Formats: sequence, structure tokens, C-alpha cells
Amino acid sequence: MIPIKIDSAWKGTSDCRNCGIRDMVLFADLNEQDFGEIHTPIDDMVFAPDSALYTEGQTAVGVFTLRKGMVKLVRATADGRERIVRVLRPGDVIGLEALATARYDSEAIALVEAQVCRIPLSVLHHLSANSPRLHKRLMQKWQQALKDADDWLADLNFGSARQRVAALALKMRDPDQPGITSFFARDDMGAMLDIKLETVSREISSLVRDGALKPCDKQGRRYEITNEVLLQRQ
Repeated sequence: MIPIKIDSAWKGTSDCRNCGIRDMVLFADLNEQDFGEIHTPIDDMVFAPDSALYTEGQTAVGVFTLRKGMVKLVRATADGRERIVRVLRPGDVIGLEALATARYDSEAIALVEAQVCRIPLSVLHHLSANSPRLHKRLMQKWQQALKDADDWLADLNFGSARQRVAALALKMRDPDQPGITSFFARDDMGAMLDIKLETVSREISSLVRDGALKPCDKQGRRYEITNEVLLQRQ
């Protein structure tokens, strides 16, 4: 894989056998016979922050595996507002619904630089029909996506504004550094939590004052969790 970075996306050919996070992705359980069934190239792509992988309702060309970065799924409400319905992280599958509908249900936008593999629908349909290993993996990813959506709704869309911000801080912890959490632009956070961005800023400041969080940068994007118990009790 050639590490090329541009503003929107770059196409290349993925090396699925040697993927650094292969144990997390769709092709984790494939054997050499399965790989021999892949006759269409799988694209390596890099999306700059705020770039769209696809738009809501767009005809699908493939399903994406997120290798690095974070991607938000956005839907438009009836009154024209944007609502972030979930944030995806490395190992997650983006656009899985396209296997059933051939269209994307949401708009997928990179929150930070995102490295993905785009797997053509034809490849997935063929492998799913011919490889019980991939079929099982798809079912696992589908079930996980449903659970994540339910958890997102349950954890972040009920309770007071302070409870929602605290829950987001816990949910967005770095998997490699659980004492560190990542926030986004305040308007993005407001759209995630269905509260005003002024309220988001006020509640973050309150959690910092109370000793639950400690800023790690001047941009207000990374925080140290200094009192996890306090966050959990909100």
C-alpha cells in the first residue's frame, strides 16, 4: 500500500492478506481459497477531515472498512437539521446497509483523516454466497452495528445535557489510551447529543472545573479523564 494523502480520496489496491488490523475487519477469517475468489480490486482510500465518503440516498458502489480515523454518520431530520446518529472507529464497517438496499442510509463524513478500504458490492455478494467464513463475519458485523446504534441512542440521547456530555466522554475514549478521550467541534457534539453547542461548551467547562476532565490541547479536542467515577455518576 502506498501512503498517499490528498484532500478527498485516493484509489489504490489493498493488500488484504497483510492488513495491519486484519483481525478486526471483514476479511479476518478468510483463507487463501477465499482470497482467490476476489476478482475485483479493493480500493485503499484516504479521506481528509470533513470529506464525505458518500451521501444519504446515494447509489452504493461498495462497503467501507475503517482502518484509521473516525467517521460520523449523519442524517437529515424532517425540519432540515443534521443529526449525527453514530461515530465509527477503526474496525467498523461503513455502509453495510448497501448489501440489502444498494443505497446508503446516511451521509458518512470523516471527522479526522480517515483511511478506509472500499470493497465492491459484487465482491461481498460473491464471497458471501461462496464463503461461510465471510457470511458469518458479515452477520457478526451487522449484529454489532445494530447493537452500536442501540447503545448510541441509549447512552447519548437521554438524560440531562451534563449526562450526555459525560457519556460521550466515556464512549469516545482512546482504545489504546483509555485515560484519554476525544471530542469534536462543538457544533458536531451538539448534533450528536441533540443539545445546543453553547450548552455543550458550558457542560464541558463544568466537568473540567469539577475535576472530571483535564484539557490536553488548546483546541479542546483531547481531554484526560481525571475522575471516571464522577463521569459515570452524572
